[in-house]
Amino acid sequence: MSLNRRHLLLTTSSVPDGAWKAPGPTAVSAAQANFAPHFFDNGVGSTNGNMALFSLPEDTPVGSHVYTLNGTDPEGDPISYHISFDPSTRSVFSVDPNFGNITLVEELDREREDEIEAIISISDGLNLVAEKVVILVTDANDEAPRFIQEPYVALVPEDIPAGSSIFKVHAVDRDTGSGGSVTYFLQNLHSPFAVDRHSGVLRLQAGATLDYERSRTHYVTVVAKGSEVLKVVAMDGDRGKPNRILYSLANGSDGAFEINETSGAISITQSPAQLQREVYELHVQVTEMSPVGSPVAQATVPVTIRIVDLNNHPPTFYGESGPQNRFELSMNEHPPQGEILRGLKITVNDSDQGANAKFNLQLVGPRGIFRVVPQTVLNEAQVTIIVENSAAIDFEKSKVLTFKLLAVEVNTPEKFSSTADVVIQLLDTNDNVPKFDSLYYVARIPENAPGGSSVVAVTAVDPDTGPWGEVKYSIYGTGADLFLIHPSTGLIYTQPWASLDAEATARYNFYVKAEDMEGKYSVAEVFITLLDVNDHPPQFGKSVQKKTMVLGTPVKIEAIDEDAEEPNNLVDYSITHAEPANVFDINAHTGEIWLKNSIRSLDALHNITPGRDCIWSLEVQAKDRGSPSFSTTALLKIDITDAETLSRSPMAAFLIQTKDNPMKAVGVLAGTMATVVAITVLISTATFWRNKKSNKVLPVRRVVRKRPSPAPRTIRIEWLKSKSAKAPTKFMLKEKPPNENCNNNSPESSLPPRAPALPPPPSVAPSTGAAHWTVPTVSGSLTPQPTQPPPKPKTMGSPIQSTLISELKQKFEKKRVHNKAYF
Repeated sequence: MSLNRRHLLLTTSSVPDGAWKAPGPTAVSAAQANFAPHFFDNGVGSTNGNMALFSLPEDTPVGSHVYTLNGTDPEGDPISYHISFDPSTRSVFSVDPNFGNITLVEELDREREDEIEAIISISDGLNLVAEKVVILVTDANDEAPRFIQEPYVALVPEDIPAGSSIFKVHAVDRDTGSGGSVTYFLQNLHSPFAVDRHSGVLRLQAGATLDYERSRTHYVTVVAKGSEVLKVVAMDGDRGKPNRILYSLANGSDGAFEINETSGAISITQSPAQLQREVYELHVQVTEMSPVGSPVAQATVPVTIRIVDLNNHPPTFYGESGPQNRFELSMNEHPPQGEILRGLKITVNDSDQGANAKFNLQLVGPRGIFRVVPQTVLNEAQVTIIVENSAAIDFEKSKVLTFKLLAVEVNTPEKFSSTADVVIQLLDTNDNVPKFDSLYYVARIPENAPGGSSVVAVTAVDPDTGPWGEVKYSIYGTGADLFLIHPSTGLIYTQPWASLDAEATARYNFYVKAEDMEGKYSVAEVFITLLDVNDHPPQFGKSVQKKTMVLGTPVKIEAIDEDAEEPNNLVDYSITHAEPANVFDINAHTGEIWLKNSIRSLDALHNITPGRDCIWSLEVQAKDRGSPSFSTTALLKIDITDAETLSRSPMAAFLIQTKDNPMKAVGVLAGTMATVVAITVLISTATFWRNKKSNKVLPVRRVVRKRPSPAPRTIRIEWLKSKSAKAPTKFMLKEKPPNENCNNNSPESSLPPRAPALPPPPSVAPSTGAAHWTVPTVSGSLTPQPTQPPPKPKTMGSPIQSTLISELKQKFEKKRVHNKAYF
């Protein structure tokens, strides 16, 4: 018999059975002088002798001492014992040759092998006596009942009447006798079903109903076990025809046990889980009945049945109202580290006893977020769940946390376990900062965009829910004055009154802030570039410009377009009007103007002009490349000369080159004077230090003192002004004898300069076929010098030089007043 849920350990007094004696062994005499040894025959049930009719339970542990061979030698010689088996069978036993102790060395199984044949022998060294013996293997309740054709599935209509038969289960136990009898029980005592403990028929209990809408499936666990606990045997001492014996329970069973009145087999009447006591003291009464059916004699024997705990209860979770396999809780996200989930009231219990009630608790699910206390439980404990990782309890990552509580037995072979679901609904808190989808935003708008124009939309997201997830936008920074932002949508647009100008400010840079209701914020940077619009025409410095051109060298005219970007600020040049039209060419990109290649001399110019003039007026246009395009014009007057005239006097060449920029001439003059003064200072300083070091006078030398040199002249602003005022006189074409006394205070030098005499008319050379032309002049006048006669022109002078000198003097006088800081 095998119990699936509880073991029954019992003790009882025994009634000795009858015994019979097997015939002894046959001795073989080897010689008259020495007799063979022989085994003792100690009878049935003896464990000492020749193993005659020896039986052994199949559940005997390996290594047990099960029998002792015993014999003697007539002469008293030492004897030894041996045991052997057929080569085709197992060697189940071993023997000590000196003492005859037999030990079980192989596991027994009655269901596989119910008897064992062996040959035992005894020897005195000269004679050997051998016998064949058969050892019986008796049954033990070591086989569990096994259901046939499981699992069982039955389809039952929900309106089946109470008490109706539903299904029949069948289990077989390979054990024999009482150990092989099977009874059936339901594991769940509160089930609407019941099972017949002898037949295995499953029925719907009286008064019970089934409801398809409430529960579509029912799981029923049927336990099959051996029902016979003990068999009591009573024997009548009478021989021949003994009277019939009846068995009964006098007291002590409390309805939990019953006895078969003819066989004496004691069986249990209810599930072992329903037994209320650990020990039952039964009194079995045996009655001898006469042939007429009246009691003749009676005897009573006590039977003690002890209920030993079987691991038949898994750990179970309980809530406030009983067994519960699902627990729910609501809590804020990110609770403090180590906080206890106080909303969960969980108890776990195992109704078994001792080691069967010891189990471990663990959490199955997201690792490292929570931990359970205690981890090992004996019988019962209050379950505590503690926060282990606060950061992982995040509403934005998971609004619901689900895990399982697992209780599994520790020291039982069954390892019964149970689980309970724990569901935590997380509540949102303001634990997030609004975040922009970019660290910076770049926008481009045309500079002529009207006020209120949209620029760029920024976006920030706060993962929090409700009011905590609402974002408010604002802008700040030095470049934000011309812009506004919608506080809810994040749209940035220009101020209604804003007037953008790419030429004044082409780029704006400021910051945008996204903030939630509790002041948590993040910042992004905004870069706005104004797209240039062609809203500026090219501008010349003067509407009328004058240039001096040397044959072979171009002059350049320039216009500036104040637009910020290309191609709006790229300028192309063209000559829109000139008479005659085919005299000059212009570079459209640089504004350089030169004579056509066919014109190589002033005579060529004279031939193509009616007035034989060398001053030309051109209308030059500057046009930008924008769309639409803007243009402007300027009048350019060009005075043309040739390189031959310039080569006659370096000074004249210089003056012509600086005619359009008199400050250049002044700068060169000032630079030259500054260089001379610097050299004078260096020489004076060197002389001073040399005289200072020569402080010793040799006696053999004569000391000659020189007159002290006049102090170096100091450059002062007033001196430069007087020089600039007298500068035109330096360019007067006259021969003045050198002043040996270098007296600058002479009356002549204090008089104002005279205007130079007009140049004589050009001499007419003999006609050689070349065209005649006149040198153009520029009119001008200077203050006369009454005390000095007009100088005669030098032979190397020219009309161009005197004209340029007069014009330069006028420009010097104008620039001196307005550019004093230049000096």
